[in-house]
Amino acid sequence: MGALDSKVAIVTGASSGIGRATAKLFAAEGAKVVVGARRRNLLDELVAEIGSAGGEAVAVDGDVTDDAFAAALVAEAVSRFGGLDVAFNNAGTLGPSDVAHETSVEDWDEAIAINLTANFYAVRHQVPALLERGSGSLVFTSSFVGHTVTFPTKAAYGAGKAGLIGLVKTLAVELGPQGIRANALLPGGTMTDMATAFAPTPEALEGVASLMALKRIAEPEEIAQSALYLASDQSSFTTGTAMLVDGGLSVNRA
Repeated sequence: MGALDSKVAIVTGASSGIGRATAKLFAAEGAKVVVGARRRNLLDELVAEIGSAGGEAVAVDGDVTDDAFAAALVAEAVSRFGGLDVAFNNAGTLGPSDVAHETSVEDWDEAIAINLTANFYAVRHQVPALLERGSGSLVFTSSFVGHTVTFPTKAAYGAGKAGLIGLVKTLAVELGPQGIRANALLPGGTMTDMATAFAPTPEALEGVASLMALKRIAEPEEIAQSALYLASDQSSFTTGTAMLVDGGLSVNRA
């Protein structure tokens, strides 16, 4: 038996990186998965790959900053698979690379919309569906940036991701009595498109790796395992956490 047998899950940011790896893992662990992202062609490839491995998935393309997209993901989970048990709200952006006082209002608003407000939209539609089930797990991809460590030029990113942790803690308190858990997953450097945008050269990636106590960058599949833990009953007494999966970056000083 898989850790998510008979469960229905939503995964956003599923076209690549951590989201893609997690969607595949959730399906392999028995979940029926609704995958969401902007790039339909990559979602269709993912759905086909999950199907060829014996899993079941359906794609909904759209922009997480659109409340209607959040509604469409839940509607698809309910209409296609009968309900919702798990949501991995993973979509995000690095945002602008400017010091705070030189960041444009437009760039700030866009980063906050993707990294924070989009998660509020998700909650608006996911929570009623979870309440119908009488239990469930909400997992959100936050970051160590703005929580334990930060970097120059990452004010908008850090603010959005730190605000997301505040949202998660409040959700845990609000929804715990109804059997719904909410947790934030805080990855360290992971080999994704976002990582290569932040560190575009081999030397820069080596510099990122040196920040971790483990002295390496994670593969998306490693972070997916932690998402599975938070999504499944393996973490049945875990809620309101900001779970660091950062290779020891937050404690490393050498």
